[in-house]
This record gives sequence, structure tokens and C-alpha cells, in this order.
Amino acid sequence: MFNKFISRFSQDIAIDLGTANSLVYVKGRGIVLSEPSVVAINQKTGQVLAIGNEAKKMVGRTPGHIVATRPLVQGVISDFEVTEQMLKYFIEKVQQKKFILTPKPRVIIGIPCGVTEVEKKAVQDAAKNAGAREVYLIEEPMAAAIGANLPVQEAGGNFVVDIGGGTTEVAVISLGGLVIAKSLRVAGDKMNEDIIYFGQEEYKLLVGERTAEEIKISVGSAYPLKEKKEIPMRGRNLVTGLPEEIIVSSEDIRKALEKSVRQIVNTIKTTIEETPPELLADIMTSGIHLTGGGALLRGLDTLIIKETKIPTKVIDDPLTAVVRGAGAVIENLDELREVLVETDTLAPPK
Repeated sequence: MFNKFISRFSQDIAIDLGTANSLVYVKGRGIVLSEPSVVAINQKTGQVLAIGNEAKKMVGRTPGHIVATRPLVQGVISDFEVTEQMLKYFIEKVQQKKFILTPKPRVIIGIPCGVTEVEKKAVQDAAKNAGAREVYLIEEPMAAAIGANLPVQEAGGNFVVDIGGGTTEVAVISLGGLVIAKSLRVAGDKMNEDIIYFGQEEYKLLVGERTAEEIKISVGSAYPLKEKKEIPMRGRNLVTGLPEEIIVSSEDIRKALEKSVRQIVNTIKTTIEETPPELLADIMTSGIHLTGGGALLRGLDTLIIKETKIPTKVIDDPLTAVVRGAGAVIENLDELREVLVETDTLAPPK
């Protein structure tokens, strides 16, 4: 009787716990939250002052004793306690308390492929301490493929490239499992760093991370654009120490991002080289599917087509692909259980 109550009234959750942004999907309600993975902490007291949107507003604008930090680095927990606080905030924010004894939710969390057992356990423990009843893990490229409505459980090759904030995940999926998976620690955050480095090297101009991200979104590209774009780059001159504004072009930013983009393309090509011929034949028909925020970089699909000779497309709403896929699994846990990562919660069938 009690188990029926739990299954009926538990508000199960899927979380895309990203380096840059976190999204939350609630069973039966869809995506209900999308906030930056940022936590502001008072270092004098250890108190968490703000999480998500409120914390991001503080980045680069806080006094010395307040630090706005990201508890995940390259898709992996770097600060366990702060991650736990962030997860608790997300879980409590999306829960609708219908009863005083509303049961704890089951939670599915997306993780990069290739993380260690210790890193997997850190995610599970953080979620359990934050209020989850059971914690399941799903590899991000698998979740992204499900979110892109690809037939992951069929005997055919599905090629997914998920470019997030901290990592780029490249995977070939067939029969509910990852045939080949590569995780590259080069993604959106690295591209922001490229733009910051470009400003320092070319113009002796120090710009902040938020400014670099805005420039990347506004004029960034992986392939020459038909129409040249320009944007002001504002920061502090490292020689004079005074504020300065310069105009940079889309061509400048493309060159700044070239090394990181090349690493992503090379990882895709290496994965293609290692793909079994039968699956590669499927992929040449179905194509390469780009997901994640980094997929929105202008001309990236064109560059990949030119380099690999394989049709490539950015899926609809690539930013939410992972959480939509994880959400589809939480909605149909019994049918899609095989796509989850094996953990203590999900013991292999006897």
C-alpha cells in the first residue's frame, strides 16, 4: 500500500547537471527549471548566499569575501558540498508539496561518458543527500540521442555529438548502449577562454568571462560567414590599466576559436575511424546529430560536413536535448532501464 502511495505521488525528476547550466525535468510536467550552475558563497561564514540566476548576476561583481563559484568543472563535481546544496535547491524548488509527507523523488542525472566510479558515486551521494529517494545515472550522449528522438534501442548506428559547457561528448549508439564514446574536455567554456586569451594577446585587453561568452554567442563561428559581423569588446587595458573598447570581427573570433573547434572535429573524425563498418553505413544515411549549447556555434555543422563527408545537422532545441532525453527515461523507466549506467541503484539482472 505504502509503495503504491510512493509511486503515485512521488514527483520523479531528471536533471541535466551541466558545468555551465542545469536543467530540471519533472515527470508529467516537462522542463520546469533552467538556471546557471553557479553558487555564491560567503567565505567568512561558509553560508550559501545565492544559487542559479541570482548567483550568476554576482559573477565578477562581488566583494573579496563573497565568491560566485561553479561547483562542477568539465562536467565533474569539484566541490561536493556546494553541489549538494545546489541540487537540494533545484529539487526543492520544483517539488509541489501536495501532502505533508510528500515522498522523496527518484532522480536521473546526466553524466559525461568515461567518468570514474568515484565521480559517479560523488554524483549519486550528492543527489541522495539533497533529498533523492533513488538516484540513476545516464550518460549525456545517450540522453541527448533520446532527446533527439533517435532510435537508440534499434540495431542501427546513431552518431551524437553533445557540446556542453565543460565537455564535448562524441558517441556512436546502437541497441541501447554506447558502442564508441569519447569525452573531450574542450567545449563552450574553453571557447570563452580562447576569446579572453585572444583579447590579451592581440590587444592587451583583459575581458571578463561573461563578456567573452556574449561575444562568442553574437559573432562566434566555426566556418567563414557570408556576411562579416562586428561587436565591441570592452575590458581593461593591461598596459595603461584604464578601460578600453575595441571592435572585433567575426573573422577575428573564428580564428580565436579555431584550435578548440579543430580538436572537436578531430575527435569526431577519430570516432568515425573506429566505428564498425556496418554502423558507419547506417550513419552515412542517418547523419551526425549535434546537441548542446555548443552546437549553436555558427557554421559548425557546415565544417563537420566538409571534413567528414557525412550529413550533419543541429537538432531542434539542442540546449535541452539531454534533459529531455533523461526526462523521457524517467517517464518510461521500465521500458528504458537498459540505457542507464550500471550502479548500486541499478544492479545488473540476475
